[in-house]
Amino acid sequence: MQVLVTGGAGYFGSHKVLSLLENNVDVIVYDNLANSSIESIDRVEKLTDKSVEFVEDDICNKENLSRIFKQSNIDAVIHFTALKSVGESAKIPLSYYQNNVHCTVCLPEVMQQHKVLNFIFSSSATVYGEENDVPYVETMKLASPSSPYSASKVMVEGVLTDLALSDKKIPFEVSPRRAGDLPAFLG
Repeated sequence: MQVLVTGGAGYFGSHKVLSLLENNVDVIVYDNLANSSIESIDRVEKLTDKSVEFVEDDICNKENLSRIFKQSNIDAVIHFTALKSVGESAKIPLSYYQNNVHCTVCLPEVMQQHKVLNFIFSSSATVYGEENDVPYVETMKLASPSSPYSASKVMVEGVLTDLALSDKKIPFEVSPRRAGDLPAFLG
């Protein structure tokens, strides 16, 4: 099995890459290194004694992203790519919407072109806001976003839910808060 991990050089992404490699999964990391470091991939390779194919690029670059799909046998994508600072998002909101929403939409577009349907999206607890009680569970209603960062994550959840509802072949888990009486897993 081959998995593309976007944002795989970041904190969460690199830990997932480590876990995948330890489970003998072939991994391609696609990261623009905007808020991560190639050093994390070097460390993962040393820990596992396995090499990782690394592509330094932005997922908004659909031409290069498509080339990776053409050259590889990708079975699934795990998407960690995101700008992630709540405070910073209030200062540069357009950058957050561009990166977290627009670029995320580019990824499933390219995936569909290459018939790769397995997708895991790393969202954020900020989508539940302060109105919900901790611990958060997926049946909770989404809160009013408290920052452009959380708004971007809510938007992407909506886009991905709409995509899954439009095509029953996409094995995307639809959150109960949007799905009504639909089955928990489509496909």
